[in-house]
Amino acid sequence: MTTLAEAIPIEQARVRELLKHYHSIGPIGVFGAAMLERAMANMDRALASGDIVEMLRAYEALKECE
Repeated sequence: MTTLAEAIPIEQARVRELLKHYHSIGPIGVFGAAMLERAMANMDRALASGDIVEMLRAYEALKECE
C-alpha cells in the first residue's frame, strides 16, 4: 500500500512528463498545459498549507490529468 506522501511525488512527476508533451505540440497544447500547470500549482499550495484534505483533493485532480 502506498501512502499519500509517497504517491504525491509520483503523480507530480507523471504530470511534469505530460506537460512536456503538451508544450511540445505547440499552440494546440497551450490550454491543456495551462490546466496541468493549474493542477500542479494547487498541489503546491496544498502541500505548503499542510492541509491533508486539500492535499487529497489536489492529488485526485493530478490523477485525473491526461
